[in-house]
Amino acid sequence: MKTFTLEEAQSLLPVLESLLKRAIEGKQSAEEVESGLSELARRIYLSGGMRVDVGKVAKSRAEIETHLQRVRESIAEIDSIGVQVKDIDAGLLDFPCRLDDQVVLLCWRMGEPSIEHWHTVDSGFQGRQPVDERFRRRSASGGRPN
Repeated sequence: MKTFTLEEAQSLLPVLESLLKRAIEGKQSAEEVESGLSELARRIYLSGGMRVDVGKVAKSRAEIETHLQRVRESIAEIDSIGVQVKDIDAGLLDFPCRLDDQVVLLCWRMGEPSIEHWHTVDSGFQGRQPVDERFRRRSASGGRPN
């Protein structure tokens, strides 16, 4: 497992934020098209049937798949960097980091200007604590090899 220093994780935020935005936008776009198809299905059900433009429905389904593929590609790219996507809707990412003799997770959420929190692997987002000098000292000294 790749681990990051605070400084390394911080330097990746612009690229990761861009990838995360792409994933979020793709997910939202897919949900909008899906909502349109669900509304069509509801109208068909309530009217007891109706003529449907099958080509248009097929095009909408293909559009959903295109959006979802963009989401999958963005998440795969984040994952390939070694960063964990915890929640797309919240824009929540975790960066494995070695602190003393254990691996903890630096935690960042979309909209935060920098990485200012961490938590243990077991405690999750609810266990977030402020980044302290142990992380900053490690970054300043070059950290340990991964």
